[in-house]
Amino acid sequence: MSYVATFDAGTTAVKAALTDDDGGIVASCSSDAMPLFTGDGHQEQDPRDWWRAFLQAAHAMLAQAAQSVPEFDPADILGIIMSGQMQDVIALDEQLNPVRRAVLYSDGRADCEARELAEIVGDATFHNLTGNQLEGSLPLPKLMWLKRHEPQNFAKTRHILFDAKDYLIARLTEALVADVVASSTVGAMDIRQRAWSSSLIDAAGMDESLFPALHNPENRVGEVTNQAAELTGFTPGTPVFAGIGDAGATTLASGVTKPGEYNINIGTSGWIATVSPEPITDRAGVANLACTTAGGTRNNVSSGVSSGVINGVPFLNAGNVHRWITSVFAGNRDDQGHHDQDCDGEGTSCGVDYGRMGAMLARSTPGSNGVLCLPYLSGERFPVMNASIRGAYVGLSSDTTAADMARAALEGVAFSIRQGLETFDAAASEITLIGGGAREHVWCQIMADVLGHPIEVFRNADVMPAAALSFLVHYALGRFTSLDEVTARLRACRDSVSYEPDAATVRLYDTAYNRYRALYPAINGLG
Repeated sequence: MSYVATFDAGTTAVKAALTDDDGGIVASCSSDAMPLFTGDGHQEQDPRDWWRAFLQAAHAMLAQAAQSVPEFDPADILGIIMSGQMQDVIALDEQLNPVRRAVLYSDGRADCEARELAEIVGDATFHNLTGNQLEGSLPLPKLMWLKRHEPQNFAKTRHILFDAKDYLIARLTEALVADVVASSTVGAMDIRQRAWSSSLIDAAGMDESLFPALHNPENRVGEVTNQAAELTGFTPGTPVFAGIGDAGATTLASGVTKPGEYNINIGTSGWIATVSPEPITDRAGVANLACTTAGGTRNNVSSGVSSGVINGVPFLNAGNVHRWITSVFAGNRDDQGHHDQDCDGEGTSCGVDYGRMGAMLARSTPGSNGVLCLPYLSGERFPVMNASIRGAYVGLSSDTTAADMARAALEGVAFSIRQGLETFDAAASEITLIGGGAREHVWCQIMADVLGHPIEVFRNADVMPAAALSFLVHYALGRFTSLDEVTARLRACRDSVSYEPDAATVRLYDTAYNRYRALYPAINGLG
């Protein structure tokens, strides 16, 4: 038996999974939570905390495998591959030590620098080259911020990485690399050429020598060094692969390979992903990521359809709305909005009794008795880009119940997702749903009815990204002759349930959706 070690380097923890030849999980674990440093709107983490979390997860995974698999040997691991949080700025010195804490994707400190860069290169030129809009959360403007506001740290910087997993790869192999999926969010990569854009890098006042080598996710980029082997428990010389940014891993795991196939991810925020031959640059709010797509050759940075692109629509408001309605309508807040003193961050003691909310939603009726909710609790990025807009209810009466208001909020998120789907030209042939919000059965049915299309919900969504990463390694090593085979194998691994739309409810939601679309202009007009 042979194995693949997969890791996901997220914001809260590093997750590890050892997979067998069929993508099954042999051992899995998660590290302890990692510190997040905030203040003045900044979001940072120490890369050394990522490494400590990686070591913890690797040791636990290998120990678990040794206990559960007779005669397990780390030498049987074919390779190590990771996904990770994208859009970070990780500044390293000559010895690959962090110069400062990493600036995270959620940190938008570089708005001023983004505006300056826009004046130099032009918004339209930037959008066409990168496939994405120029904003202060992108790493290239953040590098400009670092050079301006922390010149001493910038002077020490010899290498820049942009994904948490890439720092871990550097610690394992001493290789400085990046994958083309995650690098699409840097603001410095030509998405069609899959190469760093010298013109953008020069315009930002940067030296291209700081940037890592670009690879496709399935590329072998190095091997575990003797020093890393001593620290991790892996065998020296174990191959390490480039891996993929977390959004790309989720899309690959969902089986989306052609236009008309859509994957909806309802985490705290939300995301709709599909693929197309070209970036979509004529519609505001659509993000584009270069991707390895079916039909390519392995171990070449230009493998896959050269113009294959993941098209995504991001939403700020999704699972956070579910949590909010649960806290307000099914929680235990007092009259001042405070939770009970025994709040521990979980369950009913912190005002998030999802079981109680589920029972309340089960008693609700489609259309929420005429109540509509604009679910913009913290501004929104799509279908509008407005950081200051806030949510609202309309249609309240003396007969309105808590269940009506709770359901209306989830219907509002579903309406936003419908607006997102309408951005794409290809009619839906398949819609899949993953994320924490997929655990709420009523919400899944709302999605099917609002979208007027069957929704396939993954019950094993937590393990599918590990299987996807594992099969990329097998593809790179020649087990699969094409990425079409990888996709087919992933589809065979699915454990899912389908929600079918109800014709009468679809008609009801079509009418409500037309009313919903008028909400934002009306609310925004109030100032």
